Amino acid sequence: MIKRPEYIKKGDTIGITAPSFGASTEPYSLMFDVSLGKIKDRGYKILEGETARKGDGLGISTDPKVCAKELVKFYKNSDCQAIISAGGGELMCETVSNIDFEELKAYKPKWFMGYSDNTNFVFPLVTITGVQGIYGPCISNFSKIWETPEEDAFAILEGTKSSFEGYDQFVDPVNDVKVTDYTNYSFEKKYRYDTPKVLSSFTPSNGVLVKASEDQEVAFNGVLLGGCLDILVNIAGTRFDNMKEFNAQNKDVVWVIECCELNPMAIRRSMWCLKEAGWFDSAKGFVIGRPELAYHQNFMGVDRINAVTDPLKELGVPVIMDADIGHIDPMLPVIMGADARVSALGNRFRIEY
Repeated sequence: MIKRPEYIKKGDTIGITAPSFGASTEPYSLMFDVSLGKIKDRGYKILEGETARKGDGLGISTDPKVCAKELVKFYKNSDCQAIISAGGGELMCETVSNIDFEELKAYKPKWFMGYSDNTNFVFPLVTITGVQGIYGPCISNFSKIWETPEEDAFAILEGTKSSFEGYDQFVDPVNDVKVTDYTNYSFEKKYRYDTPKVLSSFTPSNGVLVKASEDQEVAFNGVLLGGCLDILVNIAGTRFDNMKEFNAQNKDVVWVIECCELNPMAIRRSMWCLKEAGWFDSAKGFVIGRPELAYHQNFMGVDRINAVTDPLKELGVPVIMDADIGHIDPMLPVIMGADARVSALGNRFRIEY
């Protein structure tokens, strides 16, 4: 059984550490303090790690061994009730090379929250240590005005909500305005919603995946597992790949996958790779988030949809595409390792734990 950490409550301490990028450059250095202020105002204490604001590492906050030591120290610290990653990034794989996930089994389970590069910790935390983790916002995401996504993240941490729905609109990456000057910039802003969400759900039929009608519910139950595909494909085949044993112990796995920098061809190759590696042998269904780079791309007929549905069609399980998971705002936080019912009816997406 995958263990669920205790929920946090006001007065508890949240540790902020940087196992990937640190809050050393704008806008993250500015967002960092705003986020901490909001979390303190909610009633929590902050344990800020020495890595949290560093940027002296090569493609990472600092020396990966230092990053790993602090993350493990925070996880073992009984005075710290939860951990939120300082940011995503690129080379957290080098951090986890210095973490013994078997050793963590001896310590009280603790919430860890982060997404993107933090898949490097959340995924083996679930599959090796046997502890649930939150694929959700890093600390800088809490600097804006809190809307439903931010409240949902803390609802998971605090245990005040067991059913979550996707959001009606999102921020199309094509229209996302990049800010370059943060002089006197106010982070008291809401999401710049500009596009209605449209889900594409598919059900298996005679060896193919058929698009579901708007009035047809697509639903499945299982243990949620996944994260950022960019990272997952690099874990496959390493000593952090425990999927053979995990699948043997968990016969119904709901894969929740999104990606950042992969184009449609890379998505298709990565899905093929994980399937051929046996990762999907216990798959009950798939939830695929909107991909940041590939959302509007089409390479020689391969797009974000068939990059997933074609490699998966022979598995004979349903697929929900373009869910509110991952790098395109807003992001629905997900408890990886939790038993849940996932459903889509038209454009309504729902996770019930």
